[in-house]
Amino acid sequence: MADPPALTVGVTTRNRPLSLVRCLRSLELLGNVLTEVIVVDDSSEVAVAGSLDLPPSLAARTRVVRQTASEGYITARNTIMRLATTEHVLLLDDDAYLIGVGGLTEALAIMKRHPEVAAIGCAQAEADGRPWPTAMQPAPVSYRCRVAAFIGFAHLLSRRIFHQVGGYHEDLHFYGEEKSLCARLLKAGFQVLYLPDVLVAHVPDPIGRSPERYLRHVVRNDCLFALRYLPWPAACVHLPVRLARYFVMKRRGLIADPSGFFWIVSELARAAPAVFSSRTPMTWADLAHWRQLSRHSPAWPA
Repeated sequence: MADPPALTVGVTTRNRPLSLVRCLRSLELLGNVLTEVIVVDDSSEVAVAGSLDLPPSLAARTRVVRQTASEGYITARNTIMRLATTEHVLLLDDDAYLIGVGGLTEALAIMKRHPEVAAIGCAQAEADGRPWPTAMQPAPVSYRCRVAAFIGFAHLLSRRIFHQVGGYHEDLHFYGEEKSLCARLLKAGFQVLYLPDVLVAHVPDPIGRSPERYLRHVVRNDCLFALRYLPWPAACVHLPVRLARYFVMKRRGLIADPSGFFWIVSELARAAPAVFSSRTPMTWADLAHWRQLSRHSPAWPA
C-alpha cells in the first residue's frame, strides 16, 4: 500500500488573533493527513504562544515560533520551510482557512506522482465557498493548468525543491516573493500548477494592511524582479515601465504617498550592488516560456 500523505501546514501571523484561530481550527478538516502545524508569530503585540484556544488533538500538533524584530512574513515562510519535517508543506495566510480537503489531498497525490511539480496554487474563495473572480486568481481559467506563478495566500510546496532553488528572497520583505521563487523554479526545469477546484477561503483581515506600503513594495519588488531575472535588454525596457506604474497605481487608488517614489528609487539604489552580484537572469528561451505560461495557462493533462 502507498504511504498515507503527510503534510506540514505553516501559518504566518501578526496581530490577527481571531483570524489566526479560525485558520488553525479549519485544519481539523485534514484529519490524519496533518502531521504538524508551525505558526510563526511576526512580533505580534500580544504574543501568540500560550494564547491559542485549540482542540487538544490540534494543539498537540501545533508549535509557535516567534520573530522578535518584525522580520516579515517572507522570512517567516522560510523559517517554516526550514523547520518542517514532511516533504510537502501547505503555507497559509492567517486570514485564509480551509473549507474542504478533497482537492488538497488530490493535490498532494499529484505532487507525489509527479516529482517535477514543485508548487501548486489554490483558488481564492469567499467564506461561503464561492470562488473569487477569475481575474483575481493565478490564472483566468476554470481548468487545471500550468502557470508562471501562484498566489501565496494558500500554496503547496515541495520542501526539497524549495531549498534546492534557494527559498524565498527575504530582502523583498513584503509582496512578490512567489513570482521570484517561480522564476527560479522555471529556470531549474520544475513546474508550477494552479488547481481552480482547490478552493480555500480568503477573507482579508484589515489589521496591518496599508495601501501606501502595498504600492511601494509592489513597484520596488517588480523592479527588483526585472533586475534579477530579465536579460539586460528586457530589463532596460521593463524598468522604466514598472517605475511609471507607481504613479498609475497611486492615481487609480487615490493613495496619498508624497515620498513613495523617492523611497522606491533609494531602495533600488541601496539594493543594486547585491542584486547585480547575484543576478541570475533567464535565458531568452526561459523568458519566452514564462510569457507563454502567463498568457495561455496551458492545461495540465496528468
